[in-house]
Amino acid sequence: MLERFGPATQDWFRGAFAQPTSAQSGAWQAISHGKHALVVAPTGSGKTLSAFLWAIDRVFREKPIAPADTKRKKKTDAPATRVLYVSPLKALGVDVERNLRSPLVGIGQSARRLGIAVPDVTVGVRSGDTPSADRRRLLTDPPDILITTPESLYLMLTSQASETLRGIHTVIVDEVHAVAATKRGAHLAVSLERLDALLEAPAQRIGLSATVRPIDEVARFLGGSAPVEIVAPRAVKAFDLQVIVPMDDMLNPPPPPGADPPDPDDGEGDWFEAPPQPSEITGSVWPHVEEAIVDRVLAHRSTIVFANSRRLAERLTGRLNEIYEERVGLRPSTSSGATSTGSGAASTGSGARSMPAEMMAQAGVSAGAPPVLAKAHHGSVSKEQRAQVEDELKSGILRCVVATSSLELGIDMGAVDLVIQVEAPPSAASGLQRVGRAGHQVGEISRAALFPKHRGDVLHTAVVTERMLAGQIEAIAVPANPLDILAQQTIAACATGTLDVETWFETVRRSAPFRTLPRSAYEATLDLIAGKYPSDEFAELRPRVVWDRDHGILTGRPGAQRIAVTSGGTIPDRGLFGVFVAGETQGARVGELDEEMVYESRVNDVFTLGTTSWRIVEITHDRVNVLPAFGQPGKLPFWHGDGLGRPAELGEALGKFSREVAGATPDKAAARLRESGLDDNAISNLLAYLSEQKDATGSLPTDRTLTVERSRDEVGDWRIILHSPYGMHVHAPWALAVGARIRERLGVDGSAVASDDGIIARVPDAESEPPGAELFVFDADELEQLVTDEVGGSALFASRFRECAARALLLPRLNPSKRSPLWQQRQKSAQLLEVARNHPTFPIILETLREVLQDVYDLPALLRIARGIADRRIRLVETTTQQPSPFARDLLFGYVGAFMYEGDSPLAERRAAALSVDPALLSELLGKVEMRELLDPAVIAQFEAEAQRLAPDRRVRGVEGVADLLRMLGPLTAPEVAARLAPEPGLAPEPVEGPPAIATAQAQRHLDELVAARRAIGVTIAGEARIAAIEDAGRLRDALGAALPVGIPNAFLEPVADPLGDLVARYARTHGPFRTASVAARFGIGAAVARHTLQRLEAQGRVTSGFFLPDAPASTASSTSTGTDDLEWCDVEVLRRLRLRSLAAIRGTVEPVTPEAFARFLPAWQHVDGSAGGRPLEGLDGVLATIEQLAGVPLPASAWESLILPSRVTDYTPAMLDELTSTGEVVWTGHGSLPGRDGWIALHPTDALPLTLVLPDDPEPPTVLEQQLLTAMSAGGAYFATQLAAMTGANEQDTVAALWNLTWTARVTNDTFAPVRALLGGGSQAHRAVRRTPRARMFRGTPLAATRSAASPRPPVGGRWSLLPEPSTDAALRGAASASLLLDRYGVVTRGSVQSEGVPGGFAQVYRILAGFEDAGHTRRGYFIEKLGAAQFATSATVDRLREFAALADPAPLQALTLAATDPANPYGAALAWPGLDVAHRPGRKAGGLVTLVDGSLVLYLERGGRSALAFTDDENALAAAARSLAETVRARRLDTLTIEQVSGVFVYGTPVGRALQAAGFVESSRGLTLRAR
Repeated sequence: MLERFGPATQDWFRGAFAQPTSAQSGAWQAISHGKHALVVAPTGSGKTLSAFLWAIDRVFREKPIAPADTKRKKKTDAPATRVLYVSPLKALGVDVERNLRSPLVGIGQSARRLGIAVPDVTVGVRSGDTPSADRRRLLTDPPDILITTPESLYLMLTSQASETLRGIHTVIVDEVHAVAATKRGAHLAVSLERLDALLEAPAQRIGLSATVRPIDEVARFLGGSAPVEIVAPRAVKAFDLQVIVPMDDMLNPPPPPGADPPDPDDGEGDWFEAPPQPSEITGSVWPHVEEAIVDRVLAHRSTIVFANSRRLAERLTGRLNEIYEERVGLRPSTSSGATSTGSGAASTGSGARSMPAEMMAQAGVSAGAPPVLAKAHHGSVSKEQRAQVEDELKSGILRCVVATSSLELGIDMGAVDLVIQVEAPPSAASGLQRVGRAGHQVGEISRAALFPKHRGDVLHTAVVTERMLAGQIEAIAVPANPLDILAQQTIAACATGTLDVETWFETVRRSAPFRTLPRSAYEATLDLIAGKYPSDEFAELRPRVVWDRDHGILTGRPGAQRIAVTSGGTIPDRGLFGVFVAGETQGARVGELDEEMVYESRVNDVFTLGTTSWRIVEITHDRVNVLPAFGQPGKLPFWHGDGLGRPAELGEALGKFSREVAGATPDKAAARLRESGLDDNAISNLLAYLSEQKDATGSLPTDRTLTVERSRDEVGDWRIILHSPYGMHVHAPWALAVGARIRERLGVDGSAVASDDGIIARVPDAESEPPGAELFVFDADELEQLVTDEVGGSALFASRFRECAARALLLPRLNPSKRSPLWQQRQKSAQLLEVARNHPTFPIILETLREVLQDVYDLPALLRIARGIADRRIRLVETTTQQPSPFARDLLFGYVGAFMYEGDSPLAERRAAALSVDPALLSELLGKVEMRELLDPAVIAQFEAEAQRLAPDRRVRGVEGVADLLRMLGPLTAPEVAARLAPEPGLAPEPVEGPPAIATAQAQRHLDELVAARRAIGVTIAGEARIAAIEDAGRLRDALGAALPVGIPNAFLEPVADPLGDLVARYARTHGPFRTASVAARFGIGAAVARHTLQRLEAQGRVTSGFFLPDAPASTASSTSTGTDDLEWCDVEVLRRLRLRSLAAIRGTVEPVTPEAFARFLPAWQHVDGSAGGRPLEGLDGVLATIEQLAGVPLPASAWESLILPSRVTDYTPAMLDELTSTGEVVWTGHGSLPGRDGWIALHPTDALPLTLVLPDDPEPPTVLEQQLLTAMSAGGAYFATQLAAMTGANEQDTVAALWNLTWTARVTNDTFAPVRALLGGGSQAHRAVRRTPRARMFRGTPLAATRSAASPRPPVGGRWSLLPEPSTDAALRGAASASLLLDRYGVVTRGSVQSEGVPGGFAQVYRILAGFEDAGHTRRGYFIEKLGAAQFATSATVDRLREFAALADPAPLQALTLAATDPANPYGAALAWPGLDVAHRPGRKAGGLVTLVDGSLVLYLERGGRSALAFTDDENALAAAARSLAETVRARRLDTLTIEQVSGVFVYGTPVGRALQAAGFVESSRGLTLRAR
């Protein structure tokens, strides 16, 4: 590979390195062929040198050698810059410049040694900190290699410096992943395309990255429209990661290290008082963490400590220096750890300056220790200070640097021994970058120690560490079509010359972020910068370019270049104050402070910045002048920044981690955590944290289970918390929807606040039951639009709009050398938003919505979760607690801060704006399918005919029908009424052609009759005589000015609040999508009046605008010039129904699934363990969820605890059911006895009992004793059997027998399941279980004399008996509840399922209710399952999940499942018919029967006891799988001995079934094949 280089380069490389790394070899293979290349390799693999070495060698070969007497380059020479290196960090560029000296000098020396003449290769650096003199020198004498930043490249392209770039042949983009997923990257991508436009041939692009996924996405970003070769050799980087917790119990930390123990002789307190114990309130983890960090810093030569915020970095730096001073004796030791990071006051030693009384305690304090051990390094420290810190660490003068992400990227910090991370890294990719700073050289091990800051952070750190070790970094996505970047780059490109509109469009679309840029959005952006919008309302909307539309030319206006240069870039301006040393001119800049921090400070305050204390001497409007205050304690500054939040991918991994660790045994969980680097303290704290949360709420929030926790707050209101691991990107839009739902349903502000670990909503206390899990459940099809509607009124939208407007040069800096106060930026942005919100195509509003919905929010993940909740992949568990759970305590700490800051945000960023947005343009920008493409024209026509009563089955009859027409549709003419009349009985229908004279005359007679009866009036509307209902008189007069006839009662003339709104809303309700002109023509009003009314209704959420009709204008681009009258409108409820019907029509064309697919789906739907795709439940919540799903279904008592509940709840124990019954949450009822000591039992949730309890049709009258028992219990309460026997005077045995008779007729119940178990234990059962072994006692020699008690023996049944409540008499309510339960139980409701349950009224009654559900949009009717008819009902999410079971792998997986024949999860004999067999014996859903399904097909059926079996296939593989499942079920469920004698009428020996059973463990016996329970 080295042979491709020049001799001097080869000689130097061989002398410096043993051999190329795999990354270098692969990179040179691609680069030497002139291809674009993306090199992905771990930190320290030499990838930067691989990119530079080929470029340097090419410069050495191609650059002419200057004559010896030439001192300066002539201006006529060709541009000299040949290699461009783009770095996302200024410091990284400086570092690369320093590292380039070695190859440049080395190659030059090798060339001289070899006698080869080589030119001088120069290197230059240009960044935002480059002085103007150096910039002029770069312009007059361009370097061969230019190191710059994306912003400086943009500035050079927008100035005369662009001429120096015309000779570039190689562009190197380092740390490309850091910019690819941001708008900064989109800005750079366009700049690179502008650069290529300057060159004769496009430059070769080389991207470098250590952590990137997906690689293809970053390669697409790098190359734009050109192909990119990916060089990604197998990574061999080794990591040594340790998660360290320096205490046993983080909840109750011990006293700080070095603290004096309490003196027992200090005279305070009594002798008997126990010494104070550490507690959650009094202790702090910080002193222990800080001491442990110092220990590790002192044990290594060079250490970098990473923190996630600048404030924490300053805190840690101060504390590390203070601890080090105490250890070496320079500072007296503190006795209580008061100076720890978490404290708000400092206790300094003697001679130190005491804390001033006016110091804000809440600001945090540093004691002002000199930087003897550590120094801070972050973005708010001056570049000179940062460079000094870097040099001191590299040279060994400084042992530790405390940094933020400022040192995260590829800066070479020398031989760093250890990286310490305080708090969990923001992501696995970030963690790998940070840890890679240690062991930076090839082949070295990167060592790191991670210190969590609380127990919840231990969980986050463990997950990130595990993913780091596995190399599972988070995926990134390139922003799509950022219009603010387009506006800025367009102005910049026009500033230096004319621009062809079509050429520029193609140039922009060559870059990856704009590959899908719609033409409409492009032209809307050109309209913006060309002055389409009113600059008289907002001055900065003045045109920046001139757009010659005839010739397609863009020309910059005067001032365009200045504004593009002074206000360009993408980094938001937060109005930070510069901090300068007073009186200094050189190197005076110290750093910068947040605007709010400065407003809360005053002269003479002391603060810490960059590890040094500074005293404020002057505060001006744009800077803070300070003087050093060495050794003085000072407050710690704070900076407000936007936290990125946890990605949904990392959140899902966190949930999976929690589920797997909590579900494993303690030993396995500890072993897994130890493999991830956790020490023993971290393991014990994490396991205790998860255990306490599970004890508090009954479940853990995981990737499959979300917990809704309700509790009261300090003022008595309800606090509803959703515990979810999915992260801020998912929770933020979800919280918007939750807040809207609370406002809609309760009429109050719910204050829903999102965080990485969940959502907290506050609901005022009320008489009604507070909302629960239903608050967070949304239809996925409606959720996205709801979030889009709500986001315009959020503070996030306002702040992002300000940033987008600034990037689009609409909020330019008047003076680039002066600070722009943030509060003024917010004011100006609010004024711009006020103007822009009235223009639907305003590009910056569209771009802000796109940025929030695509880049900030993760809507695809949210919709995936919403669908998962709907189709039961994700469970929502609800619980009510008396005090916050451990997870909730962590959430609430952040909730207070987030809520206070949100409430304290400026009014300009909290004001809800009713945005007017072009929905088609927004959809095109977001890449979504338009609604007109989703809505079926036939469905629209059908709905319109139904709503307008034109459909034959919707027409009316008689006078009363016509009166209803006028009331529902508004004023009508006689021909319009005639079209809606059904023909009278006995009259021939009108011919198809010809005037409907008979119908019109009949309609006129009905109308005249109504007018004569004073029930209708004649009015003239839009010049047409119509008849209106008399109730509309006042509305027609006030809205349309219609002349009314005299004699109308005053009751109909009273004014209403919004008469025209009422008329237009009724029009919308009774029509499909319509245009503004249609409403205006119908009512005879102006289009502007109609449009204003519709916009008002849209603001109220009653109608929506968009493009719905198939015959709408073909190009949405034309809407920018034709105005808003082309918009179409539709009632919200109408649109929902149209969408559901259209989706049903689309899905209806899809082939229905087979019955076997439904048989695979149903067990998974009911959470049966072992089913394909089924996720069994667990814990008490799982038992209750199962009972809710099977509410009211009678099943054999012997099946409930042997086959039904254990198959659905993995850890089921009888104590769980007893707990639910004894606490009154579940009630069981009897529904008839079975032979032996068994019977039909149904379980009910208590709150649904009146709706699910079904009484026998013809019960026998009670006997005398039974009536006495009923009378005794009618007083209320619950009684033991012995008490009832005493009350009735009967003996106990007769009383128990009578109680069971009353139980089987659904009159009484018991508060535990113990009587049922006692009953089953005394005789034969349908599903015989192994009897419990009798209790054995050890013989102890002499027996004790038994004491005979006179008390009565223990009753044979336990628990207390009570009367069941009367069933609800509301037939409609019971019917609706029954239909809902059927949907919940079966997913797809069919005739067979309803008939098998014996629902009162049969399928006809259920059909009517489900049809009503369909009309309301809650369900869909269709042909989902073959051979079951078209009368099937399901929700959309259920149908989608059902279709997932349609395909079966090839070869078939042979997944077998054994169920009770009566189990609702068994579809055969209910929804599906039993397969036919040519034998006399027939299967049935009988008590004691078993069925075995294989891949959804029925294979085996066993009668009660198993003597007779039926086989439905001869496939030996299927029979073998079924036999194994049968044997495993019998053993796992502890069923009694099973003996099979006959199979399909033939003796079992020698049959294929017999052979399969023997292979599964059955043994031959005298009667057949026997399987004994173990």
